[in-house]
Amino acid sequence: MKNIELTIDGKIVSVEQGKSVLDAALENGVDIPHICYDPRLTPTGSCRLCLVEIEGQRGLQTSCSRIAEEGMVVSTETKEIAKSRKSTLELMISEHRMVCATCDADGDCLLQDYAYRYHVNEDRFPKIKPKVKVPNFTNYHKAIQYDPTKCVRCMRCVKICEEVQGANAITLRERAGQVLVTTAFNTDLRDSSCESCGQCVGVCPVGAMTNKPAVKLGKVKDLEKVLTTCVYCGVGCQLELNVDRKNNRLVKVTSTPGIIPNDGNTCVKGRFGMDFIGSPERLTHPLIKENGEFRKASWDEALSLVVSKLSSLKAEFGPDALASFSSAKTTNEDNYVMQRFTRAVLGTNNIDHCARLCHASTVTGLAKSFGSGAMTNSIAEIRKAPVIFVIGSNTTENHPVIGITIRQAVRSGDTQLILADPRKISLSGDAGIYMQHKPGTDVALVNAMMNVIISEGLEDKEFIETRTEDYDLVRKAVERFTPEMAAGICGVSAKSIRESARIYAKASAASIIYSMGITQHATGTDNVLSLANLAMLTGNVGKENAGVNPLRGQNNVQGACDMGALPDVYPGYQKVDLPEAQAKFQKAWNAELSIKPGLTVVEIMHAAEAKEIRGIY
Repeated sequence: MKNIELTIDGKIVSVEQGKSVLDAALENGVDIPHICYDPRLTPTGSCRLCLVEIEGQRGLQTSCSRIAEEGMVVSTETKEIAKSRKSTLELMISEHRMVCATCDADGDCLLQDYAYRYHVNEDRFPKIKPKVKVPNFTNYHKAIQYDPTKCVRCMRCVKICEEVQGANAITLRERAGQVLVTTAFNTDLRDSSCESCGQCVGVCPVGAMTNKPAVKLGKVKDLEKVLTTCVYCGVGCQLELNVDRKNNRLVKVTSTPGIIPNDGNTCVKGRFGMDFIGSPERLTHPLIKENGEFRKASWDEALSLVVSKLSSLKAEFGPDALASFSSAKTTNEDNYVMQRFTRAVLGTNNIDHCARLCHASTVTGLAKSFGSGAMTNSIAEIRKAPVIFVIGSNTTENHPVIGITIRQAVRSGDTQLILADPRKISLSGDAGIYMQHKPGTDVALVNAMMNVIISEGLEDKEFIETRTEDYDLVRKAVERFTPEMAAGICGVSAKSIRESARIYAKASAASIIYSMGITQHATGTDNVLSLANLAMLTGNVGKENAGVNPLRGQNNVQGACDMGALPDVYPGYQKVDLPEAQAKFQKAWNAELSIKPGLTVVEIMHAAEAKEIRGIY
């Protein structure tokens, strides 16, 4: 989309066409006050603080809802505007309990900032106090706390719950003469459709919605924000750990809009599940087991014992009697060092990690199809995909931030969702077509879709001709999988299969999203290969907003595999049984390396039972 130019406070600025006057101002360093606005939400103009003057137009305009136009001349700070903002703020404060000295939002409160900026008179209007005390809908929630006496009814929390999260758990209602945030039927938040994501807490501008476990543990001015990557699923959400350095503790987790891939959004684990960081159960020193019980030990003693044991086992039984387990929950650096230690020091390729039990079939299938086991497209592209085909993934449960991205895309009207899952999951209500196929019938279902695409001439002939191999083998393989035949196998209608195939094939771009409902089968690799074939058949590889996109269960499955924490490959997926790869790494690491591929996690455990593996690190 092209850019336009307008003048704000005498300065010519540029902004993408279609954006608001407020967007144009903020992107160009002009701070127009706003309380109800958030870049992720549709504008309402309800707070009336973002009012501006636009040359040639009568009255003050809400800049958050006014689309910027070429040549527009805008004034953001005039006497009339300042007077209006001051009056609005004084009215807000008349209903807001002013306890800044003891409030956790002190220093992170927009109302406080703007009141100071516009020299607000706190006593201009009489304080409005509720006549009747209304039961608080968050009283029994463990993580979220709502204080109605601080609420300014900006609706941020309501709108993010509806428009972004899609949970529709809270709303504004009149109760006992007061307009309050509550649940639809005034029930406790625990009994609503709340997903405990904490989005309402993160978006509140005044401290009315707060992180209950963090209350009174530290004000913003006393906390240091440390940017990190979430340690749970494979989305890679960027989080801010709010750390109290003085007391050496994590107080809360926040996230800022505009930072990919999560754009400020979080799930319940990301926002409220980081308390393990300060858990007293975490190890603070090495432990050595003697007579069935652990005792404290020094690092020198512990390391000497490990070296002694591993060396003696290697000397007595050979290097292949040892094995190592790395982890998809640690960093690339940790995984690299672990596999190098195993190969260069222990002398074996017996190293593996937990991806073996979830996405090994993804790596095998996609590497065979595309040369890489990674997602072909970025998470940001999912929101822009005209068609999304989700299969074998309970996305809103297992990858919540991607789940809400899909839900947003569909509810915007720009995306069609095809869903195939044996379970009736949350996304089934958003799907244009939902195929509840029998478990283990994924290949038949996908083959039938390819059958329809080929028989109706919907395949991308140019892509197949120039970018693929062995098309005739695929065509012959799916020839017998008519929709009627597959319907009998899968338990879904032939009509649904045909409609799904047509929607997917006719899309300008279509994204396939899958997870362990595809991979954790005896036919997991075949499932992945079928999806890769479907994408190639329609030219949905190497294209923006398309591709084949596996969702990983751990936060660094991709990195652990890339770093070579696998029994058959070095870093970069270079085969350990290729002499040239072996020679390269022997030179780099200055060590003799085994050319024999190692054992997988499962094989290591069987070998340990058979006493062929004598030591596991």
